[in-house]
Formats: sequence, C-alpha cells, structure tokens
Amino acid sequence: MNIKFSFAIIICSLLIGINLRSQTISSHEYNILRFGAKSDGKTINTKFIQKAIDKCTADGGGTVVVPFGTFVTGMLELKDNVTLKMEKGSVIQSSIDIKDFPTRWQRDKCLISMNKVSNVSIIGEGTLDGRGDKFTVANEAPDRPFVVFVQESKNIHIADVTLKNAARWTLRLLGNEHVFIRGVTIYSQMNYNNDGIDIDSKDVVVSDCIINCDDDAICLKSDSTGICENVVVTNCIIRSNRNFIKFGTSSFGGFRNIAISNITMDVPFESHLTNWNKRILGVSDSITGITGIVLEIVDGGQMDRVTISNISMNGVQSPIFIRLGRRTRPVGSLKNVLISNVVAKTSSLIPSIITAVPGSFIENVTFRDIIVYAKGGGNLEQATRDVIENEKGYPENRMFGDNLPGYGLYIRHAKNIVLDNVQFFLTEPDYRSAIYLDDAHDVRIRNFKADKPEGTQPLIYQIRSSEIDSDKNYN
Repeated sequence: MNIKFSFAIIICSLLIGINLRSQTISSHEYNILRFGAKSDGKTINTKFIQKAIDKCTADGGGTVVVPFGTFVTGMLELKDNVTLKMEKGSVIQSSIDIKDFPTRWQRDKCLISMNKVSNVSIIGEGTLDGRGDKFTVANEAPDRPFVVFVQESKNIHIADVTLKNAARWTLRLLGNEHVFIRGVTIYSQMNYNNDGIDIDSKDVVVSDCIINCDDDAICLKSDSTGICENVVVTNCIIRSNRNFIKFGTSSFGGFRNIAISNITMDVPFESHLTNWNKRILGVSDSITGITGIVLEIVDGGQMDRVTISNISMNGVQSPIFIRLGRRTRPVGSLKNVLISNVVAKTSSLIPSIITAVPGSFIENVTFRDIIVYAKGGGNLEQATRDVIENEKGYPENRMFGDNLPGYGLYIRHAKNIVLDNVQFFLTEPDYRSAIYLDDAHDVRIRNFKADKPEGTQPLIYQIRSSEIDSDKNYN
C-alpha cells in the first residue's frame, strides 16, 4: 500500500467519522410535533412538550425543537442538559387557565421553569408569550405567572428569543450561578409589575438586549441574605414607565461587585396603566420613566463596589436616586459607587438624590462627567422648603415630595462625595440651587458648571455640612 493511498484512506475515515458524529448530534433533536404537540390554538400542549423535554434529558441531553406555529401550554419544566430551540416563527403561548400552572408556591408560577438544573438553554428566534392581559390586571395581584423563572440553577444560557406580554415579571433569576443572557428582546406592557429582567444571582452577564416594559427594566434584587454579586450588564437599549436600572427594593443581603455600561434609556412606546402628568406636579408628559439609575439598601444589606458608565437617558423624571434606609431592618451600608459618563434629560422637578437616614451615611460616591438638562421651573417656595425625612416611606424619587430645593442634585446624610465635571443646565428658569447639601461632609467639587438660579439662592446651598471643597471656578 503506497503512502498516498494510505493517506486517502485516513482522510476518508476521518470524514466518515465526522459525518457520523454530525448525524449522532442531529439525532439528539426532539421535535415536539413527534410527541403530539399541535399548533391549532386549542390544544393545551403541556404534556406533549413536557414529554419531549423529559425524553431529551433521559437520553443524556440534546435539543427540544419548537417549529413554526403557536403552541398553547401551561408550565413547562426544563431539565438538565436540555436546549429549548425556538425556530423562527414559533410561539409558546401561555394558557390562561391558572390550573395549568400547578406549583407548590404561588411565587413559583411561570410559563418556563428551570429549577435546580444545570446546562440548560433557551435559544432561537421564536417567542414566549405570557398573555399577561388575560390574567388579573392589578398591582401585586396573586396567581400571575412569570414568563421565565430560573432558580437555584447553574450554567444557564438564554439567547436571541423574544419574551412578551408577561402577566407578572418577565424573566426572573433567583439563586443561580453562571447565567448568560444575550440578545433577548422583551416587550411587556400589559399588566402591573411587568419588570423586564430581575437578577438575584451571582456570576451573571446580560448583554445586547432590548427591553420595553411597564415596570423596572433591569432590576437587581436581594430577596434573601445571599448577596447578588459579580454581575455585568452591557450594551442594552431599555424603555420603562418606572425605573430603568434598579438595585432593590429588596436588599436583605445586598449587592457587590457590579458593572453596568453602555445603556441607552428612553420613554416606552406605550403605557396602559400610568399617566404621570396626572399624578406628579411638574410632569407634563403622560409617559415617562421614574428614575434612570436607582441604588437602594433599605433592608439591612450592603452595597459595595458598583460602577455604572456610558449612560444616555431621555424622558426620566430623575436621573439618579441613591437611598440608604431602614424599611424592614436596621441600616446596612452603601459605599464605593462610581457613576460616570452620563447624559440625561429630565421631565420633573425632582433632581438626582443621594440620601440616607439620620445617624447613617452613604459613603464614597463619585459622579464623574455627568451632564443633565433639567426641566426647571422651580419657584422660590420650593427653593426654601423643609424636606421631611420619611424614614419608612417607599424608597423612590418622590418619597420626599414632587420637588426638592435643588434642581440638579440633592445630597443629605452622606460623606466623601466627589463631583468631577458635573454640569447642570436648565430648560426653564428656576429659583432653586443647582446643588443642595444637608448633613453632607467631605464633599469635593471640581470642574462644576451649572445655570444660575433666579433670585438670591446660591448655586451650591449648604446646611449642617462640613469640609465642602470646591475649586470656586464654577459658573
């Protein structure tokens, strides 16, 4: 046998092996039609699709394929080593009978469940439809399922699918490790509590997503004493009638080592539930977001090492809200926060806020390269009013009223605050100071520029504060 012939045999053997391997891999696809699923709009396909999932995991894993068509189903439980592939034009549509969502706990109801599993994915160009308007439309109403709920699981991938019309939160992550969310589109404007992505896990990457929802768009939570940590959120376009990026409200363990970057924020396309111009004095638009960036520790947890950068905001009532409080437990800690490269246009009389409760301090916060176009319009009475502490109030920008005595930034109970190249510009004349400091200490202000208020109020107002160091070159 000559060398050339031997080499040809080897190459042919390799090609045959590769071909056999590809056939083996493709044979690990489980099309739900083969298990009895029907896209007739009437059949409840739960048992058929679940049978495909169970067979897939029992065989050691593979891909469950959802082909073109709309398949109505109750709750489905994805299992170890299963990839749910949503082909283009495919829809998994929620049943509207709550009996099709049998779970031990009311809070676990969902269309797609991943519970204590590993190596599970949802991929493809299809849609998961929660049909949220067919359930009770009310704030905190019970018996409403999430669209996707992932809990106590590892190595989870969700990519390129569309999640829409949630009855409650759209995508919830609770107690997981190693979760990757990429290229997901979310549209949920049909019910109350329509959050986009809720993250209470560690080692999580969210990227390249487009989110349009009624409630908080990307919300980091800490519902237990475990810490939400090592989270990256980047390259997303988000729209919300509430808050765009939020840490809290639940903050029992807290948040640590979080990086958020390259986010554009804008008003949502619609709002069926909220008319902000009828609820808040000074807001003229019916559709706005509440706050662009919300950082809260109000349940005794801790926040440490958070960076947020490269943010563009439009149509927000307030750009930034940072709160250290005692809602349910003694005061925790909130420190070491860097927010940089932000451009915002506001739509209310409520400025950015950094505030703790008496006897406690937010510490080590830096704002760098921030430009805010404030709505303005504040009068002299608003410029000189007293601000209640409201220690037990729900933590959000309007907890102190629909205006504050500073049009750009209100700081109370904080120390070691750095403002570097912060600029505030007014759309309408305003009698309020640009920055209002109350019980603020060791505040360094550099390269500050702001429109001067009407009347005699100073550009920077100080009360009960110390060690306020500014370069005195501000306009």
